Amino acid sequence: MARNAARTSNPSGGGLRAVAGGGTGTAAKALDRVIHERLRLGMVSALAVNDCLTFRELKEALDTTDGNLSVHSRKLEEAGYVTCTKRFEGRVPCTEYRLTGSGREALEQYLTHMEALIRATRHA
Repeated sequence: MARNAARTSNPSGGGLRAVAGGGTGTAAKALDRVIHERLRLGMVSALAVNDCLTFRELKEALDTTDGNLSVHSRKLEEAGYVTCTKRFEGRVPCTEYRLTGSGREALEQYLTHMEALIRATRHA
């Protein structure tokens, strides 16, 4: 079976169909690959329920390495889903992340799509 699509016993030919809530295209098109990656989904989810989080707070919450968090946060920044503000507290650098409006919207669309996949799977 193809990724992210539900098999149906459609009398008009069967085959694969897009999942309800997945938009006008196929289910695969609706899935946001930027958010879908585990660590980035964790980052966006954590930022959705917090006004802002520091690099250290995200690193601890997600139990990841500096390098991993840095790479994934850059991907989210490039997509316009998070903003990054760098400042110093004394001589110590402090990096803060915030979820943007488009990041919040992308997360909502992603969650809606995943909920539709779950419903389609349970009712298949």
